[in-house]
Amino acid sequence: MNELDTLVTQARTDFENAADATQLDVAKSRYLGKGGAITQQMKTLGQLGPDERRAAGARINAAKDQIETALEARREAIRDAALAIQLSAEALDVTLPGRGMGKGGLHPVSRTLERIEALFRSIGFEVADGPEIETDFLNFTALNTPENHPARSMHDTFYLEGVDDVLLRTHTSPVQVRTMREHVAQYGDREHMPEIRVIIPGRVYRVDSDATHSPMFHQVEGLWVGEDISFADLKGVIADFLRKFFETDDLQVRFRPSFFPFTEPSAEIDVAFMHGEMKGRWLEIAGCGMVHPNVLRHGGIDPERYTGFAFGMGPDRLTMLRYGINDLRLFFEGDLRFLGQFR
Repeated sequence: MNELDTLVTQARTDFENAADATQLDVAKSRYLGKGGAITQQMKTLGQLGPDERRAAGARINAAKDQIETALEARREAIRDAALAIQLSAEALDVTLPGRGMGKGGLHPVSRTLERIEALFRSIGFEVADGPEIETDFLNFTALNTPENHPARSMHDTFYLEGVDDVLLRTHTSPVQVRTMREHVAQYGDREHMPEIRVIIPGRVYRVDSDATHSPMFHQVEGLWVGEDISFADLKGVIADFLRKFFETDDLQVRFRPSFFPFTEPSAEIDVAFMHGEMKGRWLEIAGCGMVHPNVLRHGGIDPERYTGFAFGMGPDRLTMLRYGINDLRLFFEGDLRFLGQFR
């Protein structure tokens, strides 16, 4: 066996003994690297005559090809072995029962909204909807909000960049005006226009964020317009709803005089629980009042003939009270440990 045959045999042995790709690369460098054995053989060709150089070069190249073939075969074997180990580790036992899909559930605020809608539908209210991107006119002017009102500043309201009169609605009240206009367009030519009874749930946006406020939150507005609608009707509807919502006839409800530009007279609605940790505490729940004549006019309704009441409440706040949650931000963080309690 000549020197090149011995070199090929040694290379095959070293390659077979390489346990992984790193060791194989080390062995490769001994034979095919810049300072490897094959390279050293090539350097000796310059000392030979033309005929001898040609013959010796052919033998060296043949040995090099054999070494490279052995190298590639061992590299492929190492890859196959690694893949086999990986497949074995990741093998699935098809006889085991399936893992199944985790069960989801309604978000607690969604539960509250569904409950509110069901309770108001039971007394003849319909559910209305409207855009979350609203015009300044419908969000403020049509609701009798003066030009210099603080709510119209950028410190309180999200305005769209580059557009002066378009914003993210700060309440669902603009849908009241939209609903009145649609109602008048459909029934306004009748001698006795049907009553409007709607609630308007939806997302609203204000520049505010802490444990009890969020830049995005939910609101439910209510509107009842017809002939001879009074504040007594408002009190009866709200008190009945709150007692059913909290499932107690012992709930005390009071109406405190207040001011809102879109209602007159206006009131804040407070409740006091008779049992549990909140016994005896008055908590503000909503705002309400008789729809201001200017708002009725913007809705296309004659305030001399028709009256109505409106109210607005925060389902996020109602959810906190119903489930004993003390931080509004928990609703929007997406923590499954928190949300899993409501499945």
